[in-house]
Amino acid sequence: SMVRFVNGKPNKAGYRHFNIKTVVGPDDFASMKEIVLRRYSRLLNENKELPDLIIVDGGKGQLSSATEALKDLHLYGRIPIIGIAKKLEEIYYPEDSLPLHINKKSAGLLLIQRIRDEAHRFAITFHRQKRGKAALSSEVEAIEGIGVKTADKLLKEFKSWKKIKEASLEELTQVVGKSKAQLIDKQKKREP
Repeated sequence: SMVRFVNGKPNKAGYRHFNIKTVVGPDDFASMKEIVLRRYSRLLNENKELPDLIIVDGGKGQLSSATEALKDLHLYGRIPIIGIAKKLEEIYYPEDSLPLHINKKSAGLLLIQRIRDEAHRFAITFHRQKRGKAALSSEVEAIEGIGVKTADKLLKEFKSWKKIKEASLEELTQVVGKSKAQLIDKQKKREP
């Protein structure tokens, strides 16, 4: 997840979530590189404004992965980039093995803290939504004859299994057609 601040304030239109596409299994460093590559290659392709500073949530490993991506895009040196580690007490610069410690009362550190807290809040909300959607989708897909596409349609329209169960046969028919609506209706009647 990525957040954007403009003039010290959150700019929600610039927030982005990324589903990792090229990395198999949990690999923070490779995932970081993929996200930075995707985000900034898109900004370049669309001729959009580049940031004044990129802040990476993590220490030297995450920072060097993000730096590699910027180098691949020929942006390294054009945009300053830093990494934040260990509860915001350490700031890392690329190619500098020793961290910088900023005064805990400084306005700069307070802004960096706000940015990181907002990035965490945004990421946690996204993961909760994804988990909820996945659980809901599997509940709907458990009905014989209902697949992923139908489950997605239903969830887009009704938002929850409770609302699907409350929907009339006519309302279900409008969304997924008569035969599938009847399958769902049968399942609803079986459940308490």
